[in-house]
Amino acid sequence: MTASFVASPFAPRRRATREVRVGSVGLGGRNPIRVQSMTTTDTRDTTATADQAERLAAAGCEIVRVTAPSIRDAQNLAAIRAELTRRGVEVPLVADIHFTPNAALEAAEHVEKVRINPGNYADKKRFAVREYTDAEYAEELERVAERFRPLVRRCKELGRAMRIGTNHGSLSDRIMNRFGDTPRGMVESALEFLDVCESEGFRDVVFSMKASNAQVAIQAYRLLVARLEERAPGAPGYPFHLGVTEAGDGVDGRVKSAIGIGALLEDGIGDTIRVSLTEDPVQEVPVARALAARYDARVGTPVPAPPDPGAAFVADPYAHARRKTRAVSVGPLALGGDEPVRVELDLGPAPLDADAAAKEVAAGIERAGDLACEGVGIDVASEAERARAGGLGDALARARLELPLAVRAPLVVAPRALPGVARWVARVEPGWQPSELAVAARAAAEAGLVLEWNLHLPLGYLGEAVDAILDAGGSAAPALFSAEAPRPVHATRLLAARLEARGAGDRPLVLRHRSDPFGPAEDALLHAATDLGAPLCDGLGDAVAVGGFGSPERSLSLAYRILQGARLRTSWTEFISCPSCGRTLFDLEEVTARIKARTQHLPGLKIAVMGCIVNGPGEMADADFGYVGSGTGLVSLYVGKECVVRNVPEAEAPDRLVDLIRDHGQWTDP
Repeated sequence: MTASFVASPFAPRRRATREVRVGSVGLGGRNPIRVQSMTTTDTRDTTATADQAERLAAAGCEIVRVTAPSIRDAQNLAAIRAELTRRGVEVPLVADIHFTPNAALEAAEHVEKVRINPGNYADKKRFAVREYTDAEYAEELERVAERFRPLVRRCKELGRAMRIGTNHGSLSDRIMNRFGDTPRGMVESALEFLDVCESEGFRDVVFSMKASNAQVAIQAYRLLVARLEERAPGAPGYPFHLGVTEAGDGVDGRVKSAIGIGALLEDGIGDTIRVSLTEDPVQEVPVARALAARYDARVGTPVPAPPDPGAAFVADPYAHARRKTRAVSVGPLALGGDEPVRVELDLGPAPLDADAAAKEVAAGIERAGDLACEGVGIDVASEAERARAGGLGDALARARLELPLAVRAPLVVAPRALPGVARWVARVEPGWQPSELAVAARAAAEAGLVLEWNLHLPLGYLGEAVDAILDAGGSAAPALFSAEAPRPVHATRLLAARLEARGAGDRPLVLRHRSDPFGPAEDALLHAATDLGAPLCDGLGDAVAVGGFGSPERSLSLAYRILQGARLRTSWTEFISCPSCGRTLFDLEEVTARIKARTQHLPGLKIAVMGCIVNGPGEMADADFGYVGSGTGLVSLYVGKECVVRNVPEAEAPDRLVDLIRDHGQWTDP
């Protein structure tokens, strides 16, 4: 592949896309990032669906999707559209289609956009294993194209837009057998349908590449950008609809969504977003708007491209592999190498009352339960404050907390041996002098401290600072590095790339994030998840230092939730639960809460809760156990992708799920 997913991975720029009109709303081009959601009502219930669509529009939702699983549902879209118009609600509607091409043709008559899933529009998913010859595969493609072509032609005639929405959980058997359950398979599935659209001269197309695994979603969207660029070099691309499907609810759902969506928005990829939460869909809208607002605000203030760092920031941006680093001993723990990504609690300024601070940390760790605090960090601003660090070290020891202490200080504050201090974090800011780097390196070595070079610099000056540090003696010492900048994701990439170019690519990286105490709490959570989760999904980062989220246990919890969302450390049961929609066969919020209450004490286990069979069987392949609606009041239970218990009455299903987990030796009593 010669094309890339981004013009420069070190300088954020919004991807150039063509405009696609969805009724009165423009996607792509110069339009802001649009926010979408989906109704959860029965599509044949006109009043309920119109009520919810009206609530969504009032909350700031710009496009509303409605499921149309049958022709009768699709026909009722006309009544829903008419009722919204009667109320003066002109929000564009999208028909969500799975399995039923005839429903798609009917829906196109009534709504502004039709979403089809290439995995089940004309194909089946039975997990059948089959080898295709090239001729057989071409024959299957032509069969699919013939079923799809009438919809393309009708959308073109009516001026409707179309979303080709690939889901990782519902790839067809044909794609699975040739490309596997992979980002490439997702992309190939979408491009097969694009070939039909382009052959008919239809280009009002939007793409999505959704997965419940944020890593997979990021890789698939990136790969699709690169493949589209290969098809039409230099031309504006098709707009993208971003989302992490089956993200779940609460903090976990927001964290996972921010990791997957935010990581792509960091590179200017994405023209419309939907945050899929197992909650009232109105709750999705402010989360999506908060994510979009951060990047819409950047459009008018582009960052100048920094000097070429001389190396790539990762070996392969389309597959996850953790960056290979040396292990460095920091107090009683090792950081880097094969060690897990460590979690450090950032307390901010050195406390005036060390014993009170130590007691608060101890109480927070106790409230955090099984979450390990693997270090504590503080800031000192001057020589006079440095003594406070030693005081905190003594206080932590008195509180029986054997936690390595990291002290972050300006370069002018020389490292010193202090009680409990294992790491000195030298803050390199604009105006630094080479002589100061040498003094800090020498003083840290004399004091027996591991040195972390904390580059608090604009992107354009990071490479120069790395060179100066390595030239000042940092090439031999077991130093760590971190970067803090207005664009932290790109700063971390630049740091990793420049270290690699200088032959120091094995230096561990620390990812740092402190909450803005004056901003909205949800924005702070979303920003932390993006700024830490995006590099982690790229394999960058050997420790995360998090603070400022109200209490020690909240900061620790968020750090571990981000690591779990990035699939790097699992501290709780992971729930893959879909947002409800009109296809859902039970109260998804209530059922998810009930299953969580029974199983949330099983760390490392992945449980999928699916309202219907659209993505259920596919997502079971990524989960250990699955709970899937199979009919009104009925549930089927899965182990992996195999359905092992069918059509269990809903009232009995949670107990049967627990029995199933127990039978497979993965149950422990809470």
